[in-house]
Amino acid sequence: MPKIFEWKGYIFFFFSDEGEPLEPCHIHIRKDEAYVKIWVEPDIRLDKVYGLNSSEINQLLNKVCENKEKIKEKWNEYFNQ
Repeated sequence: MPKIFEWKGYIFFFFSDEGEPLEPCHIHIRKDEAYVKIWVEPDIRLDKVYGLNSSEINQLLNKVCENKEKIKEKWNEYFNQ
């Protein structure tokens, strides 16, 4: 489980196995029992959300937007894209 970065206790990560064939670039975010999966490609958008309110979701979407290039770079490095 490659950790990309941490922010305010939220861990931004990929799973080692992201599907066969490989799913488009996305990020998983977890803090305690809260979890969200956000697609980065082709657009930034929510996929799954558990235990987060709308304010937290918006903050996380903004953080993914701010770090989109870093996330894509790490995705491509890890999955040899």
